[in-house]
Amino acid sequence: MITEYAVMTEDHIDEDAIRRAGEILKKGGLVAFPTETVYGLGGDALNPESSKKIYAAKGRPSDNPLIVHICRLEDTEKIAREIPDVYYKLAEAFWPGPMTMILNKSDLVPNETTGGLGTVAIRFPSNKIAHALIEAEGGFIAAPSANRSGRPSPTVAQYCREDLDGRVEMIIDGGQVGIGLESSIIDLTDGAPTILRPGYITKEMFEKVLGHVEVDHTIIDPKSHQVPKAPGMKYRHYAPKGDLKIVEGPRDKVAAYINSQVAAAETAGEKTGVICTEETKNLYHADCVKSAGTRTDEESIAHELFHVLREFDDENCTVMFSESFEGTGICMAIMNRLMKAAGQQVIRL
Repeated sequence: MITEYAVMTEDHIDEDAIRRAGEILKKGGLVAFPTETVYGLGGDALNPESSKKIYAAKGRPSDNPLIVHICRLEDTEKIAREIPDVYYKLAEAFWPGPMTMILNKSDLVPNETTGGLGTVAIRFPSNKIAHALIEAEGGFIAAPSANRSGRPSPTVAQYCREDLDGRVEMIIDGGQVGIGLESSIIDLTDGAPTILRPGYITKEMFEKVLGHVEVDHTIIDPKSHQVPKAPGMKYRHYAPKGDLKIVEGPRDKVAAYINSQVAAAETAGEKTGVICTEETKNLYHADCVKSAGTRTDEESIAHELFHVLREFDDENCTVMFSESFEGTGICMAIMNRLMKAAGQQVIRL
């Protein structure tokens, strides 16, 4: 398969390319496209064969549900049933934007799109290119992140090309995304609203609208046969090719420990990397020392995390260490992704 590339911005959308992409999707093909969170790999959400193609292109387990992207709030009624009032309350507060809500699905949505579940994950992105593409397709695009399964999610089109060239019909290059982490996911189907995946919309932000919300802290064993209810709950995700560990503790102890481990790894012939911040980057002596941002602006860390993980692969790092980013707000999302990238490997000092 030859992959077509189209370059555009939100301010200058290539309408002809969007029409071509919409036709590809209507015919059952796949298109990678930018959203405000990360790049998505889109297929027709109502076509079971399209969803099968998404799983195949990503190498993704077929019990890992896909998110259905919409561009009109009223279209919810076509793909969901028993829609609670809280859905519209959250939509008014956070849509279009980086939030996914889980509802009971209608019969219109095939089981192939929902990973066999009776629920559907729905998102209304704010990126104008994404909005135009969803409209051109007809209103319902199933789209996980546009990477090979397990790899860091792409925040620039370059990494979509690296993972998916020759596997999809088109990649739309819309430049670097704004947020850098996937959407927050909140489940509205079973009792109290429950966050299944933290993201840019934080627990504190949800609670300003709803009052108390639950957080699902369950870590599902990768060997479990339990079906995940939302993307990213079960399998290892976001991982660089080398071995990554998180080191948690007082700053000086963390730096001393990482430097000692880096020295040992380099003696053994490994190429080493460290994820740190602007405040600490001068403390480390690895082959590749990468600041993810500053602790005075945690959103900067969220924005750069996946890009840093991809750069480690570009530079062939085999052993990597990261500082911990424990905290409230968006730090919960940062640590969620980092823990999965590290396969839950944490050293506590």
